[in-house]
Amino acid sequence: MGNCCSDVAGGQSAVGGTGVSTGNQANAPNEAVDAFLKSRGYQGLYSQIEALGSSLSFSLSLSATSLRDRDVLSKSDPMAVLYSKEKDGSLKELTRTEVVLNSLNPKWITKYTMTYYFETVQNLVFRVYDIDTQFHNQDVKMLKLEEQDFLGEASCTLAQIVTKSDRALTMDLVCGEQSSSQARAPKFGKLTVFAEESISSKTTVELKLRCSELESKDLFSKSDPFLVVSKTTESGMVVPICKTEVINNDHSPSWKPMILNIQQIGSKENPLIIECYDFHSNGKHSLIGKIQKSLLDLEKLHSARIGANLFIPTATGPKQENKVLKSQLFVESYSEKVQYTFLDYLASGYELNFMVAIDFTASNGNPRLPDSLHYIDPSGRPNAYQRAILDVGEVLQFYDTDKRFPAWGFGARPIDGPVSHCFNLNGSSTYCEVEGIQGIMMAYVSALHNVSLAGPTLFGPVITSAAHIASQSLTNNERKYFVLLIITDGVITDLQETKDALVQAADLPLSILIVGVGGADFKEMEILDADKGDRLESTTGRVAVRDIVQFVPLRDVQNGDVSVVQSLLAELPSQLLEYMRFRKIQPT
Repeated sequence: MGNCCSDVAGGQSAVGGTGVSTGNQANAPNEAVDAFLKSRGYQGLYSQIEALGSSLSFSLSLSATSLRDRDVLSKSDPMAVLYSKEKDGSLKELTRTEVVLNSLNPKWITKYTMTYYFETVQNLVFRVYDIDTQFHNQDVKMLKLEEQDFLGEASCTLAQIVTKSDRALTMDLVCGEQSSSQARAPKFGKLTVFAEESISSKTTVELKLRCSELESKDLFSKSDPFLVVSKTTESGMVVPICKTEVINNDHSPSWKPMILNIQQIGSKENPLIIECYDFHSNGKHSLIGKIQKSLLDLEKLHSARIGANLFIPTATGPKQENKVLKSQLFVESYSEKVQYTFLDYLASGYELNFMVAIDFTASNGNPRLPDSLHYIDPSGRPNAYQRAILDVGEVLQFYDTDKRFPAWGFGARPIDGPVSHCFNLNGSSTYCEVEGIQGIMMAYVSALHNVSLAGPTLFGPVITSAAHIASQSLTNNERKYFVLLIITDGVITDLQETKDALVQAADLPLSILIVGVGGADFKEMEILDADKGDRLESTTGRVAVRDIVQFVPLRDVQNGDVSVVQSLLAELPSQLLEYMRFRKIQPT
């Protein structure tokens, strides 16, 4: 129930939706309501609490200690420059701090706000310069860095900063090319980066509202009411922040719960405008009545179990008058809770543990031939399997401290053995882990030379193996959440057995990412994904407690703006949060 709107079939739903709906119509946006709001100058509503943590804004502050002294008669006058490192290795300048005079331990005031995205690797480079005295009166943006004394640089990812418990990372400053071998490089002081989350309050309020004795706005039927909740900005502008679903033909409607973020509103004392409209499909909705109450007022109404009368404005301007109606608004439930973010759990010590399972069935083609999906190109160009491992592993490795990754193969016949649907990629009969992403890549290439591609394509055994590791971790009270990447080229032949395994795994700290390579029909994968329908059901009739699968066919994203890894990892933060709520686990 992370949204502050609800869905109803028949084209009367609000954008977002608290309810889980399986019909296509119910999931469609309500164009009539949106057109109505746009006609009043509103370009959209906050339909979801932005607290998942997959994209959060942070303000970065910099400080340094023990810098080199490059001045003769005084100490250095340092300035820091922040860059993002692009995929091609080039640096893009983001900001420069002010110059701190005569200091080897500067604390810069200038801050830089940037958004953290879980699904991408955001490489940062920090460089510190001693600014020559003759340039002190010049705007820092105009300074030519090549004319200044270079004091050192440090590099990291944004994820390394924001996942620290205190959101601070201290790094050694090194000189240029020496940064690639910091263990042997001379040190030139230390740089500390502190990230402060821009959202200061994560407290949310869940409200369930109802009305009584609404007036009829229709000639031959009762009204079809819905609510719009708005706030007033300091400039006096009224901005809608939430809306409910439409209740058909009802003068005493009770809407589904809505969730409001107190930070979004400002404070519990800030007044909210709650308007009740009669829905019309042409978008010209009729105002039934309105009321102005703060969250504090609404909490008091709930405690006293009383209603408050709606009113209709009868005049505007300095002599504004209101007609009080018999219609009343009631607060059926009111509760406050902290909406923890994905990063809150990572910062409190939880890790993401990466696993991978690779399809070695014969439908991939002979690995020695260039048309095979497993062909290893002598030029070094990665095949589809290698690309998926590199792209996903590059992101997830930052959240796993020991970087020892379980890796399996399936659908192949090891030398002198029967077909196996879950064998250790490293060739070991006793352990499945490899060292780092490069360890996975090496084990994969080695396996191609030591197994015979066979079939059929079965997912059940590898999912069961991953679930066993996750279950052991849960039993040992470890702060771990596991992510299994399955890369496959074909249609699975154990669909129901896979469903059974997934329903059981949904209870565990585990998510499953599936990448489809090649040109096969992947309709069954979409069934496992469950994004477009009901949750998975086992042979015994048990329904999965949550959705843990994300499927992406590689061909659908190869030429698009969104990368494979972005598509795959888009749901992972919300899946982790759903698991934590399911287990009632709070970050410490």
